[in-house]
Amino acid sequence: MTEFLNLILSNLPWFWLGIMVLCLVFEAVTFSLTTVWAALSALLMIFLSRTGLPLRWQLLIFFLVTILLLAFTRPFAVKKLRLGRLATNVNSLDGQEVLVVKKITKFEKGEVKASNGVLWTALGEGSDEIAKGSVCKVVRVEGNTLVVREK
Repeated sequence: MTEFLNLILSNLPWFWLGIMVLCLVFEAVTFSLTTVWAALSALLMIFLSRTGLPLRWQLLIFFLVTILLLAFTRPFAVKKLRLGRLATNVNSLDGQEVLVVKKITKFEKGEVKASNGVLWTALGEGSDEIAKGSVCKVVRVEGNTLVVREK
C-alpha cells in the first residue's frame, strides 16, 4: 500500500491528469454539467502539484475550487446552454394552431392537422362541437391526443 502511495506522490501531475480525464469521460457520458467543473479544477491542480504543495492541501484546494465553480458557474452555463428545455415531438405542439380536418364532438374524437402536416386525434375543450375547417389552438397534450380550443 505504501508503495502505491509513494508512486502517486512522486507523480502528482499525472495523478491529476488522470482525475481530469475520468471527470471528462463521465461528463461526456452523462452531460449533466457537474463533473466538468472537477475536470477544470484538476487542470489547475496539474500546475499546482508542480510547486511541491503537500497532497492534503492539493486535495483541499481541488474540492474548494470544484465547489466554487459548481456553485457560481453551473447555473449560468445551464441557462446559456438551455439544457432540458427544448420541446420536441408532441410537446412542441403546445400552444400551436391546428386545423380541424374531422369534426370534433362532445362524445367523439376528431382529427386535426398540425403545421407540419401530421394528423392528430383531438378532443375539444369547453365546447360541444368544433366544425371541420375550424382553426383551433392546442391547450394541452394527453397521451397522443391533443386537447384543442376553438379560436
